[in-house]
Amino acid sequence: MITPAFELTQDPDFLTVIIRVPYARPSEFDVYFEGEDFKFYAKPYFLRQLTLPGRIVEDGREKASYNTDEGTFTIRLPKEIPGQYFEGLDMLTSLLAPKKSRSAKPLVEEIAASAELCEEEEEEEEFDWEIEQTPYEESSESSSLLQHPYGFGNLRSGVFQRLQDELSDVIDIKDPDQTPAAERRRRRLAAEAAKFEPDHYLADFFEDETIQHLLKYKPWWVDAHKKMTALQRESHQEHDTHTFVVFSEEEREQLRKFTNKSYLLDKRSRHHVYLGLIDILLAYCYEICVNEGDKSVESSWNIRKLSATLCWLESFTCIHDVLVSFGRRVLCYPLYRHFGLVTRAFTDTVMILQLGKAAVLKCLLDIHQIFLESDPAYILNDLFITDYCIWIQKIKSKKLAALSESLQKAVLTKSHVGLELEELEAAAVLVQEEENALKAAGTVSKQQLLSSESETSDSEESSSTSSSETEGSDSDEQESSTSEDGEINPFQGTLQEERTAPLIDCNGLRQGTNTSALEVSDGKSKVSLQSPSLPGKLIEELEMQMHSAMRLSEQPEGLATAGCISQEQEENPVPKPDRFSEDTAGKGNFLEVSSKPNPLHFLCSTNED
Repeated sequence: MITPAFELTQDPDFLTVIIRVPYARPSEFDVYFEGEDFKFYAKPYFLRQLTLPGRIVEDGREKASYNTDEGTFTIRLPKEIPGQYFEGLDMLTSLLAPKKSRSAKPLVEEIAASAELCEEEEEEEEFDWEIEQTPYEESSESSSLLQHPYGFGNLRSGVFQRLQDELSDVIDIKDPDQTPAAERRRRRLAAEAAKFEPDHYLADFFEDETIQHLLKYKPWWVDAHKKMTALQRESHQEHDTHTFVVFSEEEREQLRKFTNKSYLLDKRSRHHVYLGLIDILLAYCYEICVNEGDKSVESSWNIRKLSATLCWLESFTCIHDVLVSFGRRVLCYPLYRHFGLVTRAFTDTVMILQLGKAAVLKCLLDIHQIFLESDPAYILNDLFITDYCIWIQKIKSKKLAALSESLQKAVLTKSHVGLELEELEAAAVLVQEEENALKAAGTVSKQQLLSSESETSDSEESSSTSSSETEGSDSDEQESSTSEDGEINPFQGTLQEERTAPLIDCNGLRQGTNTSALEVSDGKSKVSLQSPSLPGKLIEELEMQMHSAMRLSEQPEGLATAGCISQEQEENPVPKPDRFSEDTAGKGNFLEVSSKPNPLHFLCSTNED
């Protein structure tokens, strides 16, 4: 027989059961309902038994119809008490459980304990979400040999002892069966502190354009929470949260495949289960936010890495420890490490819990599917998620309401995570301000430099203009002096360099060099002044000789004023002072031994026409 797909809805007076039976014979079907029991048969489909959360009655108002196009039966059954609300119609796994298993005693139990007593105790007790304090007990040698439990409600042990090599990528702790809870926590804190990277955190803190865009994403529970809040404000009363959560056909199929179980949890174990649920939901909300609702190859890694419950098999004792652990892991492991993502996941988790167990179950089913498609992470479904999916359908809604209120009152700041975030941010802000100040000063200096260069250019242009005007006035004065005297100074055209530079006769060096000539006329004779253009290498050699204590003296008396020797002076030479020695070439070179080098003096010779 095949268990058909089905769903249940309700209105104030009727319960509606919709059953999909494609290719079945509509003329051959059987329906049975009485009190809280409902059965359906249409070959080859058989819905053995549904245990309803309320009673129905057969009074002639019941009605059934069949849609041939969709292959669905729709059966409307009247409620025994009109207006009664049936809770948990979406919890298909719980509805399929046999009625006997809901109240039967477990096969293994403590004396004078039963499942019914546990349920009554859970309903009556006020759950304390504060830190549980227990006296310190020294561990004995015999207890160290025992295996330490983990998993949902700490009901498993010995799983990783056999599969340590295969499952090393799933969890971070090594040999969890022999590691007590306190040691797991100590190792986890040490690993988080070693993994934290200040540069990565500060980069996401200052360059957060992408993160701010991700924070604007709104998952499905945001709109559902808004609708629920608005409806509650209008009617001033509580409404069923199931009406705001819709399960897909794939999710309903997942629920039908789960095996119904009963869990005997003591107070301490239930405490760990509720806090572990918060930890898993926080990691799931982060994953949905950063991927904007899409699945990726990193989805499984993100959820299990950010949840210390899944990654380190952690058992928390208070809500604050859960928030601190999640905050530290967000800032140490994933791609986006921003405290805004921590607070966003915190807010989303509160919304999910306020929407009730239907919203929580929908999130757990999504996590279950993500792990199912990831090869190494499937073991986490067996250890945690499958049990959570079954357990959440049976708990009381007021427990989740109390849990959401306690979580909403909790506070998490950057100082709580213990990574010196505020100090890092303050130091980075100071460095950034100094860099901005230096950049601003550099910009001002550059502007001042450009301004000064502009002023210098303007002054050079003005000085050039004034010098041109001065040369024009000098030319005018020279013309006027010529016209007044009637004579021209024969050496007035001599270059400035020739008037100021010391003189040396370069006749012996002129060969093979270029010369420049200037002709000056006095009206009677024509004098040609030539000066050699010495190569740089020759200048260096002369400088070396000069440094070896050879100096060419200044021009002696008797030479021509312009540095040229006339014909009369060559015929009747003027006697030379004793301190001069005549050159063997007789060309008028004068050398003197001196310890102090003086600049070279160039003496230009005359060329007759």
